[in-house]
This record gives sequence, C-alpha cells and structure tokens, in this order.
Amino acid sequence: MSAKRIIMHIDLDSFFVSVERKFDPSLIGKPVLIGGAADRGVVASCSYEARKFGIHSAMPMKQAMRLCPHAIIVRGAHGRYSEASAEVTEIIRQSVPLYQKTSVDEFYIDYTGMDRFHNCYQHASEVRQRVIRETGLPISFGMSSGKTVAKMATNQAKPNGQLYIPHGKEKAFLAPLNINKIPGLGESTAAKLYPYGIEKIGDLQRTNLKFLETILGKYGRFLWDKANGIDEGEVVSASERKSISTEHTFHANISDRQKIETILVSMTEELASKLRRENKLASCLAIKVRYANFETHTQQEKIALTAAEHILIPGVKNLLTSAWNSNRPIRLIGVRLSNLCSGLYQINLFEDNEERIKLYQAMDKINFKFGEKTVCRAAGMEIGTRNFNPFMRG
Repeated sequence: MSAKRIIMHIDLDSFFVSVERKFDPSLIGKPVLIGGAADRGVVASCSYEARKFGIHSAMPMKQAMRLCPHAIIVRGAHGRYSEASAEVTEIIRQSVPLYQKTSVDEFYIDYTGMDRFHNCYQHASEVRQRVIRETGLPISFGMSSGKTVAKMATNQAKPNGQLYIPHGKEKAFLAPLNINKIPGLGESTAAKLYPYGIEKIGDLQRTNLKFLETILGKYGRFLWDKANGIDEGEVVSASERKSISTEHTFHANISDRQKIETILVSMTEELASKLRRENKLASCLAIKVRYANFETHTQQEKIALTAAEHILIPGVKNLLTSAWNSNRPIRLIGVRLSNLCSGLYQINLFEDNEERIKLYQAMDKINFKFGEKTVCRAAGMEIGTRNFNPFMRG
C-alpha cells in the first residue's frame, strides 16, 4: 500500500510589496502599488490595503489611481525581488527533501512518507516561522493530499496564515467555495456553469460527470476531479526536469492544417508559460507527428535559450511545414521543449505600457503575478488560438 500523499503549498504574501516595505517601513499599512508610470503603466503588484478598492495586478495604473487616489506608487526593483526569492529558496532547500519552485514567490513541498518520522504539519509550521524570522517576509501555506487542494488552502489562509486539510476532508473543505476559486477556471468557463445553478464547488461535486463532459468536453473531467479533491500531480524538482512536453490525440484523423497549427500554437503557449513559472529556458524545440497508420516522425531544431512564445511559435510552424504532407492524415501531434536550464524570461510589467498589457491579457486567461507568473504574450491571435483547450490532451 502506497504512503498517503502530504503536499504543502507555500506563497509569499504580496511579495513585491512586502519586499519594498522592508526597505521603507513607512509603506506598512498603506495602499501600495508596484509598477510603472502613473499615466500609461500597469500595476505589477499591490498591497492588501489597495486590493480593498478593487485594484489587482495588470490593471492600468490610471484606473487604479481612480479607484484609490491616495495610493502610493513604487517603481519596482528587480534585484531586490530576486535576492529575496533566493533567500527563501535557500531556507526551503535546507529544510525539506523535495520541493518545486513554481514562481518567484510560490513553492510546493512533498512530505509524503515523512509522517513516519515527523509531525509534518508541525515541521511545515517551523519552516514557515523560519522564513518569517530570517527574511522578515509574511508567508502563508496550505497542506493537504494534493497540489490543488493545498494551493486552495493557502489562498484561504492568506494573509500570513496556514491551513491543514486532513485526508478525507478535502471535499468538505472545497464544497462551500465558489467555483472561481479552482485554479485555472476562468470567467468564460464559470459563465457556462452558472446558468445550470453550478456556483459552488459543492454543486460541481454533485453534478453528473457525463453532463459536465457534454458542456465542457474533456475539461469537464478535469474540473470534476479538482472539485472532488483528486489531483495526482507530482512535486517535480526543477533540477530534475530536462524537458517538458504535451500531446493531443484527435478523435478522428485530421488533414486540416489550419486546425493542427492552431492546436500546436496553443500547446506551445502552455509549455512556455510552464517554463516561466519554473524559472526555466529551453534551447531545443521539437514537434511529434503520428500519422493515421501510426507511423511517428519527430522534427526538432536548436534555438537560442528562451521561454518566449514569439520565438517558439514561428519555430513550431516551421517544423510543421517540414513535416507536412497533405496526403497523410494525422492522428496525434505533440510539442516538446528540452535542454532546459535555469533562467528568467519575463515580460516587464514595470516597463510595458497599458496597451501592450491589455493585448497580453486578452490572449491568456491565467492571471500570473509579476515574475514567472506574468500575462502571456499574444501569439497566435490570427488563427484563433483560444479555440483550443490546453487540458484536452490525448
């Protein structure tokens, strides 16, 4: 019998604001906006005091100042955030056997099996207190049997708190929460569910799986699993991962190049965002094409180190051109990014103007925080990228 999984999720509260407050304590307790110029810039991060006015990251600074005219604008400093993140990472590295850094201010830790030797929740509490003591930064964590519930527990524990959801209690914890609390569930999906009276996660738990798949396709299964606390996602050490990939199997063999290209672009965007969340860059790009007769071909090329769609997507299109044969229907396609190494590629919310950020927002439904979690580049707009659901994989 396998050991019960014990997963901890850590998130540094209002990370950029908290770092700035260490250097300028007069900012404590005040509405603070981190970002660019007041006329055309955008909000990279904001304090909880500012959020009470409806302000959120990636909002135009002009709009934020209309909502809260007395807010204090601070021009961000990349170096400070990198140093603070490195401090926290080193404490975690020294304290636990296996962790995954998914952004500049977010981590997963796998305690599975350690309950034979330690009280895992107590140990996690001690790690949190050490971070607070040694860095002066507020931090929250959630602990449960899987990554999704642990992350949602963290969100409920904020600000500066901690929450443990025991095995068997996941569904009861999730049930009263609004469906928009599920990570990755965007406004458009919520809008499809609300008319059926599905507003709380408990409603999703009681909904027939076949019905969900009817209105949402394979994404319905993904949501149903999340609503029921089912998440087998592993905590993967970034140092161990040498490549990331995703595949899509068609229900019927396909010869429509436009549709194939659309899906390849969407998969590339998904993988690029994962790279940025993990502080990774790729130097090799490949696509896999499996034809109707199950013959499989791989096309690949070396590229400059990157995690940017505007570089990766043209490469994917070129590889498809090399592999394309209009007389051979395709059964499966895949994208792989490999030869990974540590490094940052990020859209600079401190420098980009409002118009560019609006374009990024329109093309990516995941609202990343500044750093690795940032708004995606608007690649693939001309071919309707978002008609493809990145969770619909074979």
